[in-house]
Amino acid sequence: MKTLLKTYFPSLSEHQLEQFDALIDLYKDWNSKINVISRKDVDNLPVHHILHSLAIAKYIQFMPNTTVIDVGTGGGFPGIPLAIFFPEVKFLLLDSIGKKVRVAQEISSAIGLQNVTFAHARIEDEKRTFDFVVSRAVMLLPELVKVTRKNISREQKNALPNGIICLKGGDLSAETHLFKNDVEITELSTWFKEPFFDTKKLVYLPVFK
Repeated sequence: MKTLLKTYFPSLSEHQLEQFDALIDLYKDWNSKINVISRKDVDNLPVHHILHSLAIAKYIQFMPNTTVIDVGTGGGFPGIPLAIFFPEVKFLLLDSIGKKVRVAQEISSAIGLQNVTFAHARIEDEKRTFDFVVSRAVMLLPELVKVTRKNISREQKNALPNGIICLKGGDLSAETHLFKNDVEITELSTWFKEPFFDTKKLVYLPVFK
């Protein structure tokens, strides 16, 4: 894990690398009790889940005190890897499935994350506002925009306007068509050489330009 991360993110500290390394055993242990990652995919955790989540860190360098909500975090992706990467950014990890939130909480606590809070809730019921919404293949973009627009702050802190950043795969033309003048799609193979990323994309949609 450390070698993989050093290749793509040479500025990570030893403490951060140790936190990322610890995720492997923690997720394997928890996944044997509560299935938050496909059992057949758990051995691919470093690339398919951790590195995939960190594609967002290739796209944007969040400023300190930026607030980010991870909608449909599941067992903590992309929120936990991003919280390790950006210790001065505040993350809320939200999911409607309580046992998944519990796994994310336990893992976050085990590696000593101080910048993460959790919500066992539906995004429709979440009233707080954030600079960015992040998600990983949770719902189609028009639906995500509809349910999260109310949660995006108008106050700007970052080089990119506040909005939605999501990780997706496959043909996105149908779900991005409505936003074609605003949406930006980046192929993850631009940053990562592993074959897994050949069909993966990052989608950014500014909500308040």
